[in-house]
Amino acid sequence: MKDIYIIIAMLLCATVAAAQTRVEKKVATKASGYGVTYSLPKTSLVFNIEVTKTTLKAGPYYKYAEKYLGVKDAITEDGVYYELNGVTAINRGVPDASNSFTVEFKSGTVAPYVYLTEDGLLCTVNADYTPPAVPTQQEKNPGEPRSRNASAVFTEEYLLAGSVARQAEVAAKQIYHIRESKMDILTGDADNLPPDGEAMKLVIRQLEEQEKALSSLFTGTRESETDYYDVTVIPAEDMEEEVLFRFSHKLGILDADDLGGDPVYLNLKTTERAQELTPKEAEKKAKSMKGLIYNVPGKALVEVKTAKKTLYKNEFQIVQFGTQESLTPEIFEDKKKPVKVIFYPETGAIKQIIQ
Repeated sequence: MKDIYIIIAMLLCATVAAAQTRVEKKVATKASGYGVTYSLPKTSLVFNIEVTKTTLKAGPYYKYAEKYLGVKDAITEDGVYYELNGVTAINRGVPDASNSFTVEFKSGTVAPYVYLTEDGLLCTVNADYTPPAVPTQQEKNPGEPRSRNASAVFTEEYLLAGSVARQAEVAAKQIYHIRESKMDILTGDADNLPPDGEAMKLVIRQLEEQEKALSSLFTGTRESETDYYDVTVIPAEDMEEEVLFRFSHKLGILDADDLGGDPVYLNLKTTERAQELTPKEAEKKAKSMKGLIYNVPGKALVEVKTAKKTLYKNEFQIVQFGTQESLTPEIFEDKKKPVKVIFYPETGAIKQIIQ
């Protein structure tokens, strides 16, 4: 059985705001034995799925839409449908409980320090660190604003109409009357024109809202909103057509084991993997691993697809497919020019060494 962890988190709100990862400076002092404890991460891939939900509502006079307004595609019944807009992914390192270490600096070294994330992941040694802004929750897209309530412009003739057919006829007449009023204002033929340009814009906007509200009685309404969902995978090996989640145009995003939707697959293929060591080689390397331990990640090509098309494809660094190396503490002992090391916190790999 593959060692895979899949978590679905429904984010009904998701990203315009950005936040920063919290970091903490740790100084190696005599009280701590000149040591600092940190963790190395393992790779989790977070897939963000964008889905649009559209709600349809039929108008009470949809049967008369073509007769009175010439509209042939009016909504004839209430309904809801979903569209899968796209998938993106990020590499998010999570602390690996089996890979926590304490690096010990030599007594007398000039104030060696490290920066750690709030989870204890290594960011820098002897160098300041400002975490990059990262996306947080995306701002929910409310879709188009709702139309004005049609009842606000019902006439006495409409209210006294004795049948649905008569109400539809009167409502249609009111729509054409509004259109004529709007045209008269725009052409300057109205008896009482607005006093200035701003007033004209306001009147035209109000007339358009009234027309839209009455027209919706025939054509129906269509409202859309965009939601976001996260699916997190912690890979342990290659994956071929692993069901990441399921999707239904009627139900939206579903769990991987919910057969109510069509499967969306995850393919993950190693493109760079650390050489496997023999037991003797592994023992020898373990004895030599002293000082500051860091990750050398492998790589994998990640693809998200349906049965018909690819939704996302990219290459990622995968810690689980790599190896570990070490930096001896002696390189940090130069009191005049202490070595600075900058890491990628999400992978535990070295980004830069400054001497």
